[in-house]
Amino acid sequence: MTGRAGGRRLAASVCCVALVALAASDCAASGGAPAHSAAVPSASDGEPGQWITYNGGNERQGTATSETAASSTPSPSPSSPLAIAWHAKLDGAVYGQPLLVGDRILAATENDSVYALDESDGRVLWHTRIGSPQPLSGLPCGDIDPLGITSTMAYDPATGSLFTLAETDGGQHTLVAIDPSTGGVRWRRSVEPPSGVPMDTQQRAALTVAFGRVYVPFGGLDGDCGKYIGSVVGTPASGQGAQVHYAVPTSLRGAIWAPGGLLTVGGTLYAAAGNGASTTGFDGSDSVIALGPDLARLGFFAPATWAQDNADDLDLGSMTPALVGDRILALGKRGTAYLLAADRLGGVGGQIAQSRVCPAFGAAAVRGSTAYVACPDGIRAIDTAGDRISVSWRSAARANGSPTLSGGDVWAVAWPAGTLYRFAASTGAVTGLIALGTVPHFASATLADGRAFVGTINGVTAIDR
Repeated sequence: MTGRAGGRRLAASVCCVALVALAASDCAASGGAPAHSAAVPSASDGEPGQWITYNGGNERQGTATSETAASSTPSPSPSSPLAIAWHAKLDGAVYGQPLLVGDRILAATENDSVYALDESDGRVLWHTRIGSPQPLSGLPCGDIDPLGITSTMAYDPATGSLFTLAETDGGQHTLVAIDPSTGGVRWRRSVEPPSGVPMDTQQRAALTVAFGRVYVPFGGLDGDCGKYIGSVVGTPASGQGAQVHYAVPTSLRGAIWAPGGLLTVGGTLYAAAGNGASTTGFDGSDSVIALGPDLARLGFFAPATWAQDNADDLDLGSMTPALVGDRILALGKRGTAYLLAADRLGGVGGQIAQSRVCPAFGAAAVRGSTAYVACPDGIRAIDTAGDRISVSWRSAARANGSPTLSGGDVWAVAWPAGTLYRFAASTGAVTGLIALGTVPHFASATLADGRAFVGTINGVTAIDR
């Protein structure tokens, strides 16, 4: 990749986007969902070159939008070097993808801090402390210490606000709207799961801004301890007005925890839930769930193996559902990939196709009919053309972080060691790599302006690519 766009300024004003919600139908009992055609613009549709939510936009495609994304684009030669442009040391681990808004990199830490960094050199432009994070010693289980801001933030062009969800000492969850120009806090609001015990709940999945709301998914702590129930809470982006809620109809667990958060297509939000409590009667867990803007369930899909998946902790919800054409690709810990009709998920056993692929985590990157997914032993390219599922290639390098795309390249981080790999999108061959130092679980690269930006255990690193 040569050259970088320069000198963007954060827009002083934005146009409000008209939002159109599709009407809910009566097909939920059979696993249906409202039909969608062209995607309805949402408040998180970014401008070219920007990265304003997880994987760039609400359809979670994971592509650098300012760059030509033709499959015929040649990859750099294997000798083409990657170089560290800068590293910004912050006050904690950065678990979420950094965002690019204007000419600022926005990042949040587990110390409940939000930073704006100069994209060109990593200088701190402002730093806002939200509160004191929750120590691991005060939690029933978990693997993050302290536990502060874990999910990827979201920027909303319609309101000009940056949204983040912070856990603070005492197990409280607070949604905060920030002015990205100054770091000033515009408003704070408590956002707690509608079911279960807040202290037993972790908020890892990315935030989503759509339909005039900020959607916050909830799951559990590492170890599945305590009493939590997977859920989503929608709060008006203005900070004022009633919240809407959805809870997985299980008596326990059913986490919505995949780092990619919710997939948004047309007037529908798609979530993937993990294992629940029941092994006798279907309880809504281990499923892909279609939700309307008000978080009413419109439909669902669950594998015929849901009971065993529940019993064996084989979360279907370990990867955010991926939009491939007009199909949904679902893939979880069991390692079986399911291809679903987006407008009618099909209920239990209602998939169009299925195939053994690999256990998958995080989120996929998508181009055309191909989804690139992160498995424990490396990246897989999954072809879904013709409503069939086949693996085109498997990377030799064990990059296990969620992939992203630019031009003819796939980018993925190996965690926790922290090596960033560049693969040829057509073959999976390694065309470049660089050591970053220790990175958090599920680290994933933000791609914009000819650079990759990766959260590390102590800040953000920018790589010239």
